[in-house]
Amino acid sequence: MSSANSIDSVAIRFAGDSGDGMQLTGDRFTLETAIFGNDLVTFPNFPAEIRAPAGTVAGVSSFQVHFSDHEILTPGDAPDVLVVMNPAALKANIGDLPPGRTVIANVDNFDERSLHKAEYDSDPLHDGTLDGYTVFEVPMTTLTVEAAKTVGAKPRDAERSKNFFALGLVSWLYSRPIEPTLEWNRAKFSKDTLVADANEAALRAGWNYGDTTEMFTGVRYEVAPAKLEPGTYRSISGNTATSYGLIAGAQAAGLPLFLASYPITPASDILHELSRHKNFGVRTMQAEDEIAAITLAIGAAFGGHLGVTTTSGPGLDLKAEALGLAVQLEIPLVVVDVQRGGPSTGLPTKTEQADLLHAMFGRHGESPVPILAASTPGDCFDSAIAACRIAVTHMTPVILLVDGYLANGSQPWKLPDPNAIERFPVEFATEPNHVAEDGSSEFWPYARDERLVRPWAVPGTPGLEHRIGGIEHADGTGHISYTPANHQHMTEVRAEKVARIADDLPPLQVSGADDADALVLGWGSTFGAIEEGVRRHNQGGGRAAHAHLHQLNPFPSNLRVVLDAYDKVLVPEMNSGQLAFLIQGHFVKRVRSLSKVAGVPFTAGEVAEAIAALSAERDDPEGHQ
Repeated sequence: MSSANSIDSVAIRFAGDSGDGMQLTGDRFTLETAIFGNDLVTFPNFPAEIRAPAGTVAGVSSFQVHFSDHEILTPGDAPDVLVVMNPAALKANIGDLPPGRTVIANVDNFDERSLHKAEYDSDPLHDGTLDGYTVFEVPMTTLTVEAAKTVGAKPRDAERSKNFFALGLVSWLYSRPIEPTLEWNRAKFSKDTLVADANEAALRAGWNYGDTTEMFTGVRYEVAPAKLEPGTYRSISGNTATSYGLIAGAQAAGLPLFLASYPITPASDILHELSRHKNFGVRTMQAEDEIAAITLAIGAAFGGHLGVTTTSGPGLDLKAEALGLAVQLEIPLVVVDVQRGGPSTGLPTKTEQADLLHAMFGRHGESPVPILAASTPGDCFDSAIAACRIAVTHMTPVILLVDGYLANGSQPWKLPDPNAIERFPVEFATEPNHVAEDGSSEFWPYARDERLVRPWAVPGTPGLEHRIGGIEHADGTGHISYTPANHQHMTEVRAEKVARIADDLPPLQVSGADDADALVLGWGSTFGAIEEGVRRHNQGGGRAAHAHLHQLNPFPSNLRVVLDAYDKVLVPEMNSGQLAFLIQGHFVKRVRSLSKVAGVPFTAGEVAEAIAALSAERDDPEGHQ
């Protein structure tokens, strides 16, 4: 076996037709890497078409995994190794590969027909297109068919296992253990042993090809395990972490969890995951549409459950009216919006952060709701718990913003101690809370405590009969009221109740240089790119700081103090400047917007370049940047 060269990190991108199994290949390689002990961040990239024509650029699916022997925060600015299964995959991805890096190509698929489908006039493997790259041409399909033949697989069936050959080869090149994949393969295809045998034969053939061919002499590498905080880790995606966080939040509140959702990319996996956990008191329902989903969740909340609904941008549009109802009712509800490119159908499988203003203002009337945003796949767990806590302790609907990059991406996640999760048990109203003029006791559904929070009474509780609804009501009694003064009062009370949630939020933290001349303010999934970009800037002699918002309505109580400490503020976000718009309007603070609406996340290099440009600018005499 060839000896391995030690490197500290590498980014590998697997790319092929949407039917080539690139997502599975990336998932399995990620698991191997997580078990080995590396820190890692992944970036799956799906085609929008359910099944684009095979061999076309529109149908290319890719999976990038960045792993290292130290802490990393992004999937890498660019891949170091590009594994392509056909010409279309090469054409769709070669622009992201810097010169001098490596291409591993399944040469069997670079035939005239495949080149024509990818709109190549000549073979890029031999016409000079890849000059400046290290290119390995591997007959993956041929070698897979030969390996699978030994277990009785027919050639056409055997070809489907070529992704396992690619996985075996790259696993050998980067010293990854394949035993976990072998075990998974046996369990996954236990009812179809021929498929399991063909996959295993292809995986071992890929490994052995790397080990025995002279092509890869001297190019095998090893990335040592990272020094992570002691504990038990697993690889987790944002959608899975959100699901677990919702379960933990319901358990912390002492409530059964009811999720009603309509399938929509990229949020559907939360519904799928939660449906597996009935043992935790979880009930799930796939509704006939988005409106039915949110109204079902509202009904469950009225009945004493933790009501949850999940969606993406187009679904949030449809839920707007019912969300306004939840605001009027003042009922606990968690709405998870896994953002994607828009508007309309837009970019269903690509990421974006463009629903912030929609979450803030996208309902008729004055209808404020608390808004939270997760920053990493693992943070989706904590953010989901926080959303549950705010919903039930403040009797309000809450919007949790995630996005496709976080939802589908993954990272090592340290399993939390369940006993360390703070409990916030719900205390339902059980007795009347008001004395009428005649001295009798009665229940007022909108009597309020010092936080302006109303009581939560489960329907059917003796003596607590009450009525709530979407028509404006009087404070206290909940009786219908159309008086101008009452509507003014109720509008102000609902807004003030949300504003007072800031008193329960942790202060905004700032990292980076203590004497920074610029602040980078972010929210959501831009965390990794911003933090890494700030580090690069500071390592190059710059002085920048980073603050990241998890609470977007209300803002942390110390945000004004943080902003006032810096003359220059950069706000990177995957939209056209929505947080920058809110900051400038709320705090009358001029900021510099760094906008990206390309369906892909920021790179650390893009952020570092923008910080350097901002830091180099001189303020004009009036203090404007």
